[in-house]
Amino acid sequence: MTTSTEKLNFIEATLNTVQAPLAHVGRVLLALMFVLAGFSKVTGFAGTAGYIASVGLPLPEVLTVVTIVVEIGAGLALMLGFQARIAALVLAGFTLAASVIFHNYWAMPADQAFVQQLLFMKNISVAGGLLLVAALGGKARQ
Repeated sequence: MTTSTEKLNFIEATLNTVQAPLAHVGRVLLALMFVLAGFSKVTGFAGTAGYIASVGLPLPEVLTVVTIVVEIGAGLALMLGFQARIAALVLAGFTLAASVIFHNYWAMPADQAFVQQLLFMKNISVAGGLLLVAALGGKARQ
């Protein structure tokens, strides 16, 4: 008969065996949102600049370029594991700032607040995952 301790040890050993591929898949999944969003901003540059301007931020075209560089550059770095901790930290800061600026559900009419709160909380969760990568690294520990 297998004890619960033996089952937990088996699960722990199995997770240790697949740690490297899990870390890679996790990085790719976290980064995918940013890379895809960055490329969509390239093709929808004017719309993105207009959206940035609509919340009152200065230099919307410059901020659009910065956003594209951050999303694609740091996103690809995170995917590839190149300076993953720094890329994750940059993306976490970017995500937290964007959440407060663009998904400020607390200042919106009730009919818009629910969806904006969902987007805000999704972004906060993504930032949490990115901060874990920044803290622990993006590769498996040996």
